[in-house]
Amino acid sequence: MKQDTADQPASAYFIEERHDPNETHTLSVLVQNEPGVLARVIGLFSGRGYNIDSLTVSETEHAKHMSRITIVTTGTPMVIQQIKHQLDRMIPVYRVVDMTTMGRSLERELAMIKVKGMGDTRIEALRLAEAFRARVIDATTESFIFELTGGSDKIDQFISLMVPLGLVETSRTGVAAISRGPDGM
Repeated sequence: MKQDTADQPASAYFIEERHDPNETHTLSVLVQNEPGVLARVIGLFSGRGYNIDSLTVSETEHAKHMSRITIVTTGTPMVIQQIKHQLDRMIPVYRVVDMTTMGRSLERELAMIKVKGMGDTRIEALRLAEAFRARVIDATTESFIFELTGGSDKIDQFISLMVPLGLVETSRTGVAAISRGPDGM
């Protein structure tokens, strides 16, 4: 008599699979501004198979040679915790702050969106741009380039509305984040 194996686990040891939901977190990493630091931080992510959804880097304190790397990444709570611990152990890293868990932070992104169109399509694109507070930074008789600043969701929504109106291309800066209140990072 052959036994039905469809209901049995493939292993002799039954281990319950965990399906923790993925979360998106914004990490602010204060680093020494020296050659190779960004490559090492990115190498940490790629070497372990972690994804970077957004990356913004700039020197923030010229006299102290400090830069801030803002990274938006997605993973399970355990993966996010691992990323923070591994970043914190890197030598050129001074501080890692999870802006998402702080709850008191502002996040903004800048996008430039090129839209091609004439007639009613052109008028509709301008109307929507006004509603989203997007500025026209370049215009020809056949196209516009809009500049839009705001949260990533706002930019995503504006871009999705521009697709049927003649979206040509977009360029985005990535997320910049800062904590609210009088205290710094």
